[in-house]
Amino acid sequence: MGWMDHAAQRAEQRLKRAGIALTLGGEPTVVPLEPEGAEWSVAADGPTKLGLARELAAAIQARTWPGSTLLYCSGKRYAGEVNPRWALRLITGHDGRPIAPWPEQAGARPLGAGQAEAWLQQLGERLGVALHTLRLRDPRDPARAVWAVPLTWEQGHWRSLPWPLAPALRELGPAQGPAGLRLPLEHYPAGETCQLLTLELDGEGWELFLPPLERLAIEQLLQAIAAGATDPARDTPLGRPLFSGVLPLDAETGWQVLGLTADPGVLEINLPVCRSWVAYRDWLTLLEDASAAVGLRSWRQDPAGIQRGTGGGNHLLWGGPDLDQNPFFPRPAWLVGILRYWQHHPCLAYLFSGDGVGAASQAPRPDEALGTLADLELAYRVLKAAPPGDQRELIGETLRHLHADRSGNNHRSEVSFDKFWNPGVPGGCQGLIEFRAIESLPRADWTAAIALLWTSLAALLLDPEHRPERLHDWGPALHERMLLPSQLWADLSQVLADLEAAGLPLEPEIYRQIWAWRFPLLLQWHDPASGAALELRHALEPWPLICDTPREGGHTSRFVDASLRRFEVTANASFRQACRLRLQGRLLPLPADRELPMAVRWREQRLYPCLHPGIPPEGSLVLAIEHAGTNSHWVLEPGSPRFMPLQPECGLPAAPADCPAPWEHTGAPDTCIVDLRQVHLRNSGPPPNVDPY
Repeated sequence: MGWMDHAAQRAEQRLKRAGIALTLGGEPTVVPLEPEGAEWSVAADGPTKLGLARELAAAIQARTWPGSTLLYCSGKRYAGEVNPRWALRLITGHDGRPIAPWPEQAGARPLGAGQAEAWLQQLGERLGVALHTLRLRDPRDPARAVWAVPLTWEQGHWRSLPWPLAPALRELGPAQGPAGLRLPLEHYPAGETCQLLTLELDGEGWELFLPPLERLAIEQLLQAIAAGATDPARDTPLGRPLFSGVLPLDAETGWQVLGLTADPGVLEINLPVCRSWVAYRDWLTLLEDASAAVGLRSWRQDPAGIQRGTGGGNHLLWGGPDLDQNPFFPRPAWLVGILRYWQHHPCLAYLFSGDGVGAASQAPRPDEALGTLADLELAYRVLKAAPPGDQRELIGETLRHLHADRSGNNHRSEVSFDKFWNPGVPGGCQGLIEFRAIESLPRADWTAAIALLWTSLAALLLDPEHRPERLHDWGPALHERMLLPSQLWADLSQVLADLEAAGLPLEPEIYRQIWAWRFPLLLQWHDPASGAALELRHALEPWPLICDTPREGGHTSRFVDASLRRFEVTANASFRQACRLRLQGRLLPLPADRELPMAVRWREQRLYPCLHPGIPPEGSLVLAIEHAGTNSHWVLEPGSPRFMPLQPECGLPAAPADCPAPWEHTGAPDTCIVDLRQVHLRNSGPPPNVDPY
């Protein structure tokens, strides 16, 4: 075993000794090698996504769940989208054995239109009921053959009844999707249970929509369908149909379920519940391999050639084996310790996330969204003092209103409780805590390392001595100092030191690799003779939310102004003594205190819509390093991955004649920020006198 396996064992043994069974879940996202079209940028669905999802499901089946069942389901429906999104569910038993394996036989062919009525009659015989069939028309495809079969499970028996539908009404609805979602159910017999099986046939294959039933009834129906594949009366073996339907509410009591869902710009994979870190790591590794086999990956390459996350996230979920064994319901004080520790360490929100951070992001910290600590502190103290017993309702009602973004969306939060205990919404009572500030990464072992860090911290914070007593007021430093790479690494180093001191050591190298990928170098300069060294790294900049912008079909996402960029300047003592920096021809004064971090903020582009459309982008950034009587010049072009050497004959900018002074520092007291937009403030003159009345 490697060091990560040993570290996981140490953490999980501590949790086990405390009577805690902590499960892990995940929502990795993938995109094609060459993502093209709106479905791989802003739209949830498109012409290629479902086909790729089916290919990925088949690749997963071949590697881990042979014989499992793939079910097409209707997913969530969002405002502004015409149809609900689809969701594929890959299903197998808890022991990994398939529910209804379909025999793989050479020469298998789909069911033919002339065989449909006989096949349905034989299915009824296997179920012990005479099936009443109704032929329907499909207005989207008149050549498609469709049958609807009322079929319910009542008191241990199957039941089918006639549907006396007038011939003129025997037509599917015009929307897209399987026939089972397009039936004219407004004309179904009143008072009867509305559950139907549908059979569809076309020139390419056949499809069955399963009636909405409980898990055991669905299992029996699938087994009866699979039994017909080996009917000796057929000349050729029967090929597997496409299955669609509704996932039973009690599915997870007897099945393992993996989901593949359409999400804006990405394909999202919902991993099965993992009862250990090793199981979670193994799923990530398998998914990485299966994705590569069908032309998918967990990262994008931006126009500058730099690897980025997919933009769809890679969320991590905590829960328990079932609601009776949920580790958080009876331990609100432990949960409060976890939330306070996360608030004390911004690296857990920013180091593993994407470029979109801050209050307008998809995963704002609760103190960012609220803008105050008073309500959070009060809520955490009340939960910490809660009496012994199951406190799921108190936890859910307290935290879901505070862990939310500024619009009140409690899904958009760094630590989200929208699936914890909220009886008012579907799927709201699962006892799950979702960590959303984790972006997709190019390597499965990196994602596994983050989950290992999370599990180790859960074990660390079992001890009240490691739990912060109150929240930390970060003030301006949160968005100035703590968005800089050096400070995030220093913060993570403190987290790793806490774990090591408690006997839960993690090797830092893999986290350093993630950090270096997350904050790529823009420039690295070194003079061997003097030892002077300079580094410029990409840093984080919170992007402000702008007003709603109409889009065709309505609003399905929010707009931010992503035109601002930031990089951190790190120089050693020798550089500060022997060198000078100029940016855009103006002196860039390094703080005398080496421990004082420094960064530059500039506007790289002018988007539409955006804030301040009247302020032009900065354009090319030219940096001059003055050392030992010589100057070297470097230029960062808009969209470029790094500063490139610039020869003097290419033309160098001079300091503006109207403002030759050095750039001025702004920002929090413990951080030096140079904002290149200062010149626009300076040139605009004094602020006008405004009468507040």
